[in-house]
Amino acid sequence: MVERDGSELIAGISSGYTFEGPSIHLGAAVLDGEVYPEAAVRLPLAMMNRHGLVAGATGTGKTITLQVMAEQLSAQGVPVFLADIKGDLTGLSTPGPGGEKLLARTLSVGQQWSARSFPVEYFSLGGHGAGVPIRATISEFGPLLLSRVMDLNETQESSLTLIFHYADLAGLELLNLADLRAVISFLTSDEGKTALKDLGGLSKATAGVILRELITLEAQDMARFFGEPEFDTADLLRQAPDGRGMISCLELPTLLQTPQLFSTFLMWLVADLFADLPEVGDQDKPKLVFFLDEAHLLFDDASKEFLRSIQTSVRLIRSKGVGIFFVTQTPRDVPADVLGQLANRVQHALRAFTPEDAKALKATVSTFPTSDYDLAEVLTSAGTGEAVVTVMNDRGAPTPVAWTRMTSPESTMGPSAPAVVEEIVRASPLRTHYETAIDSHSAFEKLTTPAPPSATPPRAQPAADDEARRIEESITGHRGTPPPSSGPAGTPPPLGVPTPAPRQQDGELMEFAVKAAGAIGAELARGLFGTQRRRSRRRW
Repeated sequence: MVERDGSELIAGISSGYTFEGPSIHLGAAVLDGEVYPEAAVRLPLAMMNRHGLVAGATGTGKTITLQVMAEQLSAQGVPVFLADIKGDLTGLSTPGPGGEKLLARTLSVGQQWSARSFPVEYFSLGGHGAGVPIRATISEFGPLLLSRVMDLNETQESSLTLIFHYADLAGLELLNLADLRAVISFLTSDEGKTALKDLGGLSKATAGVILRELITLEAQDMARFFGEPEFDTADLLRQAPDGRGMISCLELPTLLQTPQLFSTFLMWLVADLFADLPEVGDQDKPKLVFFLDEAHLLFDDASKEFLRSIQTSVRLIRSKGVGIFFVTQTPRDVPADVLGQLANRVQHALRAFTPEDAKALKATVSTFPTSDYDLAEVLTSAGTGEAVVTVMNDRGAPTPVAWTRMTSPESTMGPSAPAVVEEIVRASPLRTHYETAIDSHSAFEKLTTPAPPSATPPRAQPAADDEARRIEESITGHRGTPPPSSGPAGTPPPLGVPTPAPRQQDGELMEFAVKAAGAIGAELARGLFGTQRRRSRRRW
């Protein structure tokens, strides 16, 4: 399986994975089926914000790898976010049972094993399943992410963006699905259809499609996810009282019913973190490591704009101290532009039963650096709990490719008892804040409650008008009236000085320009994925 002397390969791996700073112990090198504990395979903590990929066929050990990495990150004070697709990761809350077979394996990879549990905070999307409910307002979720959830085409997505733009300008808070439906109904009514006339308008056909998709979301019981109190992503950055990083575990018992919502929600969390966290540059360890499980759901049938936003977020959030690991079956599930930014690779075994499988295997091998292993053979013969690893070392260079037998979790491999999870959720300090949904006065109430006789319908440009007046005053030095002439009234201008054009045309051009500037410069700007500028909600 190797192209040079085995002792040289093991020596190269041993030296290539020796780092000065703190690191995560992934396992030990394997050569021709024999494990070499002296050739420890590690991942530097300082390089975990360079992002990574954990891939492999079903049943090859990806979930256990997530558990091992989460445990060691938590033990070194790094908070972790991970999604629990099958419920197996609740085992983090229960010490592992040990056993002769397990201890023999851990000893073979040089692991000093002891049974431990870890600090876990359980979450659920809108209250689906066990865990503290996570909600997002429609406004802060943004039109691009919502279009992804509703599977809108580009034209419909553009119209939805226009609806959000109008709601921002008109002061109509979009907190839940009822608010969005009320705004759409208003804009297609006789009273409101002129509000978007200058911006192209909103066709009733497109509005009808969006409204029908909203009904579908409600039929799938997704309405409970949108609303208040909105989740504050600062709650993912906590540490336990003993200094260990909190492991935030999102329970997803209904994933198969709402795959688009799940994957899109994870990117909303990333966008919200990006908007809120300050630039920190390179640090000894990341602020948070984020595992995006079932990553292929993010990219299936995604629009170019959505893919561009994912690529941008992955590239830029590194400087905020956040590491993102994509978890999927093959590297081909991740677009090349994103895959090129993933410096740390843990590739479990692949299966090659069909021509399509063989093509995927060949593509996977091509994404690794040059190796002395026959990777095509290793990746089809590696056992459960073994992987091909290459990471970024503490000098920013790739490590040698290493066939690795992975370490074992110190917590339970499998679910904890339901009573254990329920007790943790009941004792959570976040439960009292997030458990009960709040129905605030927002767009639905403003548009459906009869207005006083003197009231007028919402205007589409209040913030832009205010900004327009401010800019006009700063430029002209006056408030809507011409400045006094420098000479006596009726005195013609000096020779050579052109006669001013009528003020009406100038005023119209000025009004158009400053309103455009106001729309761009006001607090209406949206960030990654069209999400609203974040309000300060931090409580920790």
